[in-house]
Amino acid sequence: MARIVDYELFKVPPRWLFLKIETSDGVVGWGEPILEGRAKTVKAAVEELMDGYLLGEDPSRIEDHWQTMYRGGFYRGGPILMSAIAGIDQALWDIKGKYSDEPIYDLLGGRTRDHVPLHKKIVPDGVGQISELASNAVDEGYTTLKLLTAYQTAPMESTVDIDRICEYLDEAREAVGREIDIGIDLHGHISTSMASRLLSRLQEYDPLFVEEPVRPEHLGVLERSSYHDIPIAYGERLYSRWEFRSHLEQHRLDIAQPDISHAGGITEITNIASMAETYGATLMISCSVGPIAYAACTQLSHHIPNAVQQPALGERYIDAYVDNVDVIRSENGRVSLSDEPGLGIAVNEEGVREHAGKGSDWRTPIRRYNDGSFVEW
Repeated sequence: MARIVDYELFKVPPRWLFLKIETSDGVVGWGEPILEGRAKTVKAAVEELMDGYLLGEDPSRIEDHWQTMYRGGFYRGGPILMSAIAGIDQALWDIKGKYSDEPIYDLLGGRTRDHVPLHKKIVPDGVGQISELASNAVDEGYTTLKLLTAYQTAPMESTVDIDRICEYLDEAREAVGREIDIGIDLHGHISTSMASRLLSRLQEYDPLFVEEPVRPEHLGVLERSSYHDIPIAYGERLYSRWEFRSHLEQHRLDIAQPDISHAGGITEITNIASMAETYGATLMISCSVGPIAYAACTQLSHHIPNAVQQPALGERYIDAYVDNVDVIRSENGRVSLSDEPGLGIAVNEEGVREHAGKGSDWRTPIRRYNDGSFVEW
């Protein structure tokens, strides 16, 4: 019986942490246990879990390992632990797929679709850039855009602030018309006192969804009547099925967005997806990190029946870390999968080692309102 005998962690640019797990018969699995800006902290958590629970164990017992990592320390949950578990979980599934010579989506029960639609994130420096960025994305084949506004509001949004945010969405709609779907990501920046007013204004532009109108701890203050039929997308700062449960039960979100590297990995996101399906919610798996996590996200999006789309792959550094990166690149606004086993990608270990430690100490930027007070990134 094979055993887990070794592991290595690699901090690589721009802000990622890769995990390599090796078994006694030489099979290797890769995962991405990263929380942006907290790579050293998550690295320490992975080391505690690997040294304390997994070395010497049978790699095939993924569910048992997940339960042990989550529950074994008495204190549980939160972004650090769940990100550490996520990366380990990805690597164990990669190993399992390589042993069975099957892709992960087949191990989970097979595909429910042939390809996955993607949305392209549009991050303009100002309203003047929106038209060009949106039009370029449509020319690349994307039929869904996600607009992230960089507009700086006041601590309590004024009428001018609300007008300006609406202007961003209006400009995007003017550029691409009504045949292209547009979501808007408010990044949790809107105050609870003004969120309902902004949502009611955004209705006239028919957004596909509004993501994180307020911070996670404040989602319950929104009255459903205030935004009527605008789908609310949420979840990249929720880390387990237990955190999603109350929001789904209260119908506070329509699109669940667990992050593949923050919400317990493949094992837990499968659970979150089933719970979301029970309450009629769809899934849009978040993936704000690197190509290993993206491969895991793509495996799940092809399998989970209520998954509707996922983000497009960022291009920075990926050719240095993955040899067959074309299998996860987009084509005409969608991504398909090869039948390669495990995660379906061939990690370029030489490239990972070459870049390890170079320029990888990224920190979350510190931002302030115009009055000098702190504002979240």
